[in-house]
Amino acid sequence: MKFAVEAAPIVVVPVAGEDLAFPVRRIYCVGRNYAAHAREMGADPAREPPFFFAKPSDAVVYVAPGTTGRFPYPSATTNCHYEMELVVAIGKGGRDIAVARALDHVFGYALGLDMTRRDLQAKLRDAGRPWDVAKGFDHAAPIGPIHRADAVGHLAKGAIWLTLNGAPKQQSDLADMIWSVAETVAHLSGYFELAPGDLIYTGTPEGVGAVVRGDTLRGGIEGLGEFEVAVV
Repeated sequence: MKFAVEAAPIVVVPVAGEDLAFPVRRIYCVGRNYAAHAREMGADPAREPPFFFAKPSDAVVYVAPGTTGRFPYPSATTNCHYEMELVVAIGKGGRDIAVARALDHVFGYALGLDMTRRDLQAKLRDAGRPWDVAKGFDHAAPIGPIHRADAVGHLAKGAIWLTLNGAPKQQSDLADMIWSVAETVAHLSGYFELAPGDLIYTGTPEGVGAVVRGDTLRGGIEGLGEFEVAVV
């Protein structure tokens, strides 16, 4: 059967150190998974069940090691924010996954940025409307290479940080996540059947802020290295 229109290309993220590509199926994101970030957003950091939102797979912007990725400043905003995050890549699908078995479903980990139109998010939140246009816009999900879990281990602790034009902005530890990777995978699988190719952005620490054209973001996570993204 022929396609009625041109088919979209498969979105892929390279696997670190290998001639392999990870095909991206869906992108899920966890909201307010660090208590200090929840407070800076005006929310109660109590350990209530995690909540999720999504980005389209073609929001991915791959940032190769040793290069500077490019993030085009989005339209319809004057307050676009960075959010540095640990990304989980799912290698084995399932639903209603037990916490004790959740890490068996993880293929690997990557550096990621959840770019956000903060002004639109605030207006939508206040109106009780979905966040899609604030979170799911073009180029909204910069990501580094995916490191296999069997090479770097399962990341439960370690520094996560971001600088803006060389100035420290975000500095925390993965151990400060309210919901661990295993708990996040388990909760998410109760809402959706996870499948190989899914990515989970696990939330950001405190210190988020705005960018303008000409800015340079540099972020890193202990065990995964660092990446650099220019706002253009």
